[in-house]
Amino acid sequence: MRNGTPAIPTSVFGLFETLRRQLCDTEFVARNRARAQDFTRHRQLTFPILMLFILQKTIKSLQRHLHEFLDELAGGELFEPVTAGAFTHARAKLKHTAFIELNQQTVVPWFYGSERAQGLQRWRGHRLLGVDSSLLRLPNSAELRREFTLVKVENQTGHTGTSYAEARMSVVYDLLNRVCLDGRLERSTLGEVDLAVEQLRQASAGDVLINDRGFTGYRYLAWHHKLGVQHISRCSTGSFAAAQELFRMNRAGRSNVVTLKARAQEQAELEGIGLPLELAVRFLSVRLPTGELEVLVTSLLDEQAYPTGEFLEVYHRRWEHETFYKTLKGRLDLENFSGQTAEAVRQDFHANLLLCNLERILVEPTEAQMQQQSLEHKNTRQVNQAVAFHAIKEELIELFYSNTPLEHVIEKLQRLFRGCPVSARPKRKPPRLKPSMHRSHHFQRHVRKIVF
Repeated sequence: MRNGTPAIPTSVFGLFETLRRQLCDTEFVARNRARAQDFTRHRQLTFPILMLFILQKTIKSLQRHLHEFLDELAGGELFEPVTAGAFTHARAKLKHTAFIELNQQTVVPWFYGSERAQGLQRWRGHRLLGVDSSLLRLPNSAELRREFTLVKVENQTGHTGTSYAEARMSVVYDLLNRVCLDGRLERSTLGEVDLAVEQLRQASAGDVLINDRGFTGYRYLAWHHKLGVQHISRCSTGSFAAAQELFRMNRAGRSNVVTLKARAQEQAELEGIGLPLELAVRFLSVRLPTGELEVLVTSLLDEQAYPTGEFLEVYHRRWEHETFYKTLKGRLDLENFSGQTAEAVRQDFHANLLLCNLERILVEPTEAQMQQQSLEHKNTRQVNQAVAFHAIKEELIELFYSNTPLEHVIEKLQRLFRGCPVSARPKRKPPRLKPSMHRSHHFQRHVRKIVF
């Protein structure tokens, strides 16, 4: 039986109409070009074409990708080939801030607009946000080694003579709605906590930040209190004394409100930046399905409003951040950068963040329809993410740079999304294997699949 077409909110069409206009807007171009004279002469690689080409990044050779892209753009007519070198020169005129502006000023505000207020997922009225970082291996060019961090490879005998460039990416992510709010790409020597503090301003008062074990220092928690942001953070066995006591007791369901005090040697510095010297926090213990005890510290003090029994499931939502990084590095092959300059790397990074948010917008109507139809099936059905990204990349020109009605393009995408759903099995827990270089090499060479 054929499934009906899901109802597409009119706001989705309005968003993509806005994006179409913005790509060609002269003021937008002027803000996001390297020099005033860039993109003023008529060339094949115009500003919007460059942006779409970078969004459509592929693992194919650059020259082949250019030929296929320009052939599609020509619509079957003869086209003038462009060399990979010409593309390299053209992208040097484009600033990566174009992707940031589209994402933060157009796409992200759409997610939280008044028309979508009813559809947003929240926990007890709060957005659940995560901020975390991951390391990226960059192309080994001289510019990237200077701009980011040079890592020297060593083994038990010392330096091997091999080195590479490395960066740290840090993303603020809406865990329930799967929206990327902000992304940073910096030197890997910059601490992840310091980077997270800078990004906390992307959160709003009342949001709940879910933090991993490396983000539970007093200063970091104090920044949450200063900015009016709530937090739920996982404690290590060697953290605060109150957490160590709960680990020693080894009993789940405990909840204690305590007052943390800044260390004497830090007080003057904390006062200077306006951070409180005392924090009222709540330590609670939960039991993992594996039998391991987990201790969390939170600024949500009211046991009646925020029962201890809910925190295990809420903290588990942080896993959405890990799967987001898996998508970036795995399905979208982020580390296979399309250039060897700092600007090219930043363009690829921010283009991928924008693409992930666009994918969420386009698959949402189909996923909502599949959830309603899942009552007929044993497992919940959902959109195959690899198929979704591939389809969107294939239709980028039609979606953003054509006269084709958006209704037709988005309807085509919905059909592709509906055509090959996958089953979600949330209770399936495959065993975690010990790290193996042999198994990892086999996966990278023979198993892993890239979407485009």
